[in-house]
Amino acid sequence: MGASYSTNAAPTVRAEAMMAAAPPQGCPMHQEAPPVKVSPPVECPMHQAPPAVPPPAECPMHQAPPAKASPPPECPMHKAEPVPSHQERAYEFVQCPMKGAEGGKSDIDPSNMMPPPNQTPAPDQPFSLDLVREESTIPRHNSENKWVYPSEQMFWNAMLRKGWRWREDDLGSQDMTNIIKIHNTNNEQAWQEILKWEAMHAGECPCGPTLKRFGGKAKEFSPRARMRHWMGYELPFDRHDWIIDRCGREVRYIIDYYDGEINTENYRFSILDVRPAVDSLDAVWDRMKVTWWRWTS
Repeated sequence: MGASYSTNAAPTVRAEAMMAAAPPQGCPMHQEAPPVKVSPPVECPMHQAPPAVPPPAECPMHQAPPAKASPPPECPMHKAEPVPSHQERAYEFVQCPMKGAEGGKSDIDPSNMMPPPNQTPAPDQPFSLDLVREESTIPRHNSENKWVYPSEQMFWNAMLRKGWRWREDDLGSQDMTNIIKIHNTNNEQAWQEILKWEAMHAGECPCGPTLKRFGGKAKEFSPRARMRHWMGYELPFDRHDWIIDRCGREVRYIIDYYDGEINTENYRFSILDVRPAVDSLDAVWDRMKVTWWRWTS
């Protein structure tokens, strides 16, 4: 009996030992399976784009840009400046080079078939005068045109309105031609002198000044002219005040005309004293600067 018990016990021990032995760590059973990521179906709300909600009507994007307010109608820019009477139809009398000697009907108003009144010969006028007018280099304010000088006939009529009366051997036709040339040359010279002063304001008014209006004051001597007279100099034979526009700003210039030697080539015989009137601190400062430059140059 003892031999048979020993034989059956050995296999049992080996079997238990085999069952107790664990598999190696590298076996799949020891590897942790990765979690399966399950996404919700596409029908779920999280996959649906939220509906676009427009901004409130009060937001700036819904507001129309404010209309650009135009200046009130009473502002100067809405008021057309009247054309001076002596400049109306002026270009009809400006002589074209190709029509220098041709007569035409440009001096006739088609509405009444009559020439303008200031171009009409005066009663008892001893000789005929030219109606041709010359364009200046002086820009007219609020216009694309330039100022146009008077004709011989217009100048004659203007002298009559001032009380002048012709006497025999007083003036001839050629004298009136020379007077017009001198008149035009003096005005061109005056404008060039004004431009010299205005050059100091080129930054303020890069487009340059324009002439608004002018007037003669032959008997109203300026303080400067009187002071020169007290120092022994002669009084000017004429004075003009020119009002220019410096890019929206009015500036007054005083022009005193003194007798000088006649230049038969360019018809200059006047000495011009041109300067801004002492109407503002800017004008005072300009005159002080120019005086200093003249003394130190």
